Amino acid sequence: MKVISQRELAARSKAVLDDVEAGETYHVTRNGTEIAEVRPLGSRRRFVPVEELQRKWRNAPRVDYTAMRAEADEFYGDEDRIGDDANPWERK
Repeated sequence: MKVISQRELAARSKAVLDDVEAGETYHVTRNGTEIAEVRPLGSRRRFVPVEELQRKWRNAPRVDYTAMRAEADEFYGDEDRIGDDANPWERK
């Protein structure tokens, strides 16, 4: 992945698009902030392999459902809540 400024993209658009067509990805910046990504259309995956999802889920942080419920109740109130399970996602 390459980083390129908006001005440089405008000045070198043909060369940049040739690189993109060859498989390169560019991040475009404006005033030093990344605002866009220019990448080949064919590089987007249509699915994520199961093994990759499992690896990511294994490394994901644990969710404290009690704290999440308390935070939601504090923000939304609890008068319209359906059910009173501490962990509504727990399999029974």
